[in-house]
Amino acid sequence: MRSDWVAASVRARSMAQRRAGAGTCRFVAAAPNLQAGLERLSDSSYSNELRAARTLPEADVATRRTVLWQLRVMAGWLPAGGARLVRAAAAAFEADNIVALDVRRRRGQAVPGAGAPAGGRHDGDTTPVTMPGGDRNAAAGNRDQQFFDLGGLATAWPRLRTAGSEQELRLILSASPWGDPGTESALADVLTVVWLRRLAAEAAEVRPWAASAGALLCARLVLVNGTSPDQRLLTLLRPLTGTGWTGADTPEALRASLPPAAARVLEPVAEPMDLWRAEAALATRVEADGFHLLRAGLPGPDVVLGAMAVLAVDAWRVRAALAAAAVNAGSSEVLNAVA
Repeated sequence: MRSDWVAASVRARSMAQRRAGAGTCRFVAAAPNLQAGLERLSDSSYSNELRAARTLPEADVATRRTVLWQLRVMAGWLPAGGARLVRAAAAAFEADNIVALDVRRRRGQAVPGAGAPAGGRHDGDTTPVTMPGGDRNAAAGNRDQQFFDLGGLATAWPRLRTAGSEQELRLILSASPWGDPGTESALADVLTVVWLRRLAAEAAEVRPWAASAGALLCARLVLVNGTSPDQRLLTLLRPLTGTGWTGADTPEALRASLPPAAARVLEPVAEPMDLWRAEAALATRVEADGFHLLRAGLPGPDVVLGAMAVLAVDAWRVRAALAAAAVNAGSSEVLNAVA
């Protein structure tokens, strides 16, 4: 037992126990409209952030803010030197902030706090996007939303948000742990893969998840977008997926060209339109692994990782449930796929 991790592990388990859960999400999905669905979450851990949500994009961002708040709370209970794992997980939100900031810079929109000193906390942070796996690009275009407040979990954000131009932003990125941002069109994917590799470097248990997420990204590029990765993205993906997949044009060819650990996630995919099933299967797998870490581990980083995984998938379920409620679907095919 690692005694210095006891308090953090107890807190992490407690937060995981307060998740909405599959049953609540099915109840939310059956709501006749979005507002009714939101009301069914009024006693959940999402209630504070969801209180002001009036639209589905606002609700999506609110669930992500909740996850980030949970990470910040867990970080406050960690022993000295134990924050690297949680900071690596929270880097997903910093990546989303960077994408949103890049969109603003390219559109010539003002950014509150730009040009301010890099140190310290900036009030009025604006424009959050999404966690990887969500609709990052749609959220990035919503200029009325706010940047995620990373607090002490930031890696390079305090410096990045002061960039006065798109060119300066990319120069600062290149000199930061995020590295070369690649081409304009590849920025979101480059940041996602850097995040996956960073998290996997902190916890061996994440490596199969990262390989699967990398395979899904490859599938989107070649099967849906019909494009090839730029050199920076291909270099980043190589440890996760190899490079033989770039010429694949069918799910079968893609599976055959990927390493077995990465190809596994694509087993449910017969057509490109089935990729959502693979994403749902990965969420189920991450959650199952997270529960295993929560239940089997002694106090330590494994418990914290398990809690983070379970909470992230729970928020994903809530978003799927609210999407079903918003269109009065009565149920969610996505939730049924992970039941």
